Amino acid sequence: MKENISKRIREIIGEMDCPKHFKCAKLGFEYLCKARDFGDEHHLECLEDLFPACKFVIYSDSCGKGTRFCRCPLRVYLARELGK
Repeated sequence: MKENISKRIREIIGEMDCPKHFKCAKLGFEYLCKARDFGDEHHLECLEDLFPACKFVIYSDSCGKGTRFCRCPLRVYLARELGK
């Protein structure tokens, strides 16, 4: 992983409180929740079928679709920079 990406990941981790204790980072980002980047700067679409209680998930029922959005800064960054 490039040093600038590693540095930014450390910065994000230092700025946030993770209820899962950064399990994704401890496992080398191999196991991430399923999410889709749809172009929004601060959100991903959460694709987890049975998502656990997560303080970063918000729910929207616009257009009757019932979409869940992930706003975890680390998860969003990983999707954008690493395509994960």
